[in-house]
Amino acid sequence: MENVAPSSSNSPSKAGKVDDINMEGLSLHEGIRDWPVCIIVLGMAGSGKTTFTRSLIEHAQAQFNPYVVNLDPACREVPYAAHIDIRDTVNYKEVMKQYQLGPNGGIVTALNMFTTKMPKFTELVRRAGERGHKWCIIDTPGQIEVFTWSASGNIITEGLATMFPTIIVYVMDVVRSACPTTFMSNMLYACSILYKTRLPFLVALNKIDLKDCGFIQDWMTDFEVYQDALEQEQSFVNNLTRTMSLTLDTFYENLVTCGVSAKTGVGYAKLLQHMLDCVAEYERDYKPVYEKMRLQRLAEQLAPAATAAHIDEAGTAVPMGLDLSEPTNQDDNSVFLMAPSLVPQQMNADETELELDSKGKVEEQNFQSFVQTHMSAQQSKRDKQQRNQETKS
Repeated sequence: MENVAPSSSNSPSKAGKVDDINMEGLSLHEGIRDWPVCIIVLGMAGSGKTTFTRSLIEHAQAQFNPYVVNLDPACREVPYAAHIDIRDTVNYKEVMKQYQLGPNGGIVTALNMFTTKMPKFTELVRRAGERGHKWCIIDTPGQIEVFTWSASGNIITEGLATMFPTIIVYVMDVVRSACPTTFMSNMLYACSILYKTRLPFLVALNKIDLKDCGFIQDWMTDFEVYQDALEQEQSFVNNLTRTMSLTLDTFYENLVTCGVSAKTGVGYAKLLQHMLDCVAEYERDYKPVYEKMRLQRLAEQLAPAATAAHIDEAGTAVPMGLDLSEPTNQDDNSVFLMAPSLVPQQMNADETELELDSKGKVEEQNFQSFVQTHMSAQQSKRDKQQRNQETKS
């Protein structure tokens, strides 16, 4: 993993160490590079993003030698070898424990910590392009809103798009979208992501090995066919869905879709061609926009800082009690994104065994209590039924 140093299989003279990376305005003055192309994979929970990413890596390996990034800190394991894995640099469970957060809050905080080292991340991607990686495939968290609507997701997306050609692949579950209202929910989310990211957008209709995606493409191109399917659904949101389908007609006209099966690999040849078309679209339509953004950011960095005399009085800062200072210098084998207070403490075998035993005893007691309560309720129900029968007789 390249959380601290590049892989040993790469040339040290080209790769070097991440600690040597310049943190000030990295690569902004160099302009947008041709390689690698950054492919950000998004999709609803359960749509098959991780499996889709694995198959995409396999099909693109020979031609594009993809550089792989995993940005999901909460997954237990991934079915592919990642060059950069957020789990190597941020301990998700420790973030939840130390900051007293829930699952989604822990993911957001882990991504926020990751983006504090955004220059190092983009430099690793740049060096990967110099080493021959034509694509950089980025797998995102399963909770789509955590990435698409968070500040960290916006920083990562725009940071990559101002330095490399970047496209969005939205993975959609064909089986779950067979319901017209669920299909409309997916389309509304895809539309919002398209206009928020302002990047070439491709919809991968996944799981066509279980259900053909032709009905979805018919719904997009023929309003009456979708209305007929909607009439068969008895739902109080039908009127809203019908109205939204009329509104999204313009969105459907330019939307690129492709049916694939992440499990069997069907449709990936056509998908790769669509992705190359999206790269050409970025060069033609989106690159000038992000080039302008790059120049604006460069000008902001070069502009002198505003003096205190020109800053309005906004009150006194209140300390929040959380120290997010930079970690101390660490060797090449340690993590660099984890704050010092979040480094998990190692427990010896006896302490670990005692902790597991205590948890096991509490769980066993809770289970036995639940069983006794359930059995008592069932016995009371049977006694009541028996008394009723005796009274009737």
